Amino acid sequence: MELRHLRYFVAVAEELHFSRAAARLHIAQPPLSQQIRHLEHELEVALFTRTRRRVELTAAGRAFLDEARSVLEQADRAARIARRVGGGQIGHLSIGFVPSADLDLLPRVLRVWQRRYPDVELELQVLFAAAQIDALLAGRIQVGLVRLPLTPQRGLVVERVQSEPLVVALPRRHRLARRRAIRLPDLAGDTLLLFPRHVAPGYYDVLMGAFEGAGLTPRVFHPGTLQTNLALISAGIGITLLPASIRNLRRAGVVYRPLAAAAPTVELAVVYREDERSPTVPAFVDLVRSAARGSTGRRG
Repeated sequence: MELRHLRYFVAVAEELHFSRAAARLHIAQPPLSQQIRHLEHELEVALFTRTRRRVELTAAGRAFLDEARSVLEQADRAARIARRVGGGQIGHLSIGFVPSADLDLLPRVLRVWQRRYPDVELELQVLFAAAQIDALLAGRIQVGLVRLPLTPQRGLVVERVQSEPLVVALPRRHRLARRRAIRLPDLAGDTLLLFPRHVAPGYYDVLMGAFEGAGLTPRVFHPGTLQTNLALISAGIGITLLPASIRNLRRAGVVYRPLAAAAPTVELAVVYREDERSPTVPAFVDLVRSAARGSTGRRG
């Protein structure tokens, strides 16, 4: 017995007329009548009584109709679920992201994602670049948002999606806080708050390179997290450079100022395994690309 036999039977049972059922199924009447006879032979029971003027369900046919409808509904549901899973609409997605990604790009991606893919379970992990690469290679996350540059890794796809200028974050009572723009040489003598190099080497090198290019060798303090950095800035303990999207995060006692000269930029990339088979990953990457095109930062 095949699903098509059940569909043929249901059509005849609902129409109680072989010609109308055949037209509904877009097949000829003789093959339909033959398929119903084969079904009855397989079941070893008559499903219809037939006369020249009418077709009626037998008691067995009425009982079989309820079950046939249930089977067809379940089969249709299974097909819908399979299509949705295949299209990335159902499943699980584990995402790693650097702390600054949630200032602009990630929230905009997730707003659209939640609307389009409400049945995909999300797992979010804040991870610096080095930890993300390890997690991707080990299969603990499926996709990441990282700051470039990265050391190339076999088996990973790295796609640059966003470029942002750096701005200066400094205490509200800092001597330069009233300026509309700040020159890096004017920060001589300030303590630079910066993530340790081993957790974000690319980001670290961009910032240190900016200071060295301005002829400065700043005192560096490594508090460890973005929120801790901002807390120390608010307390007047130091300054730092952050992506321009940091302006979306207001913190008491902290102001953000652009750089007077051409500002160094930091780049955000989406990264995932070449052999990733989950359809949720390309769906997520597509949304990242789309959101980055409308970003407040400059897209590279």
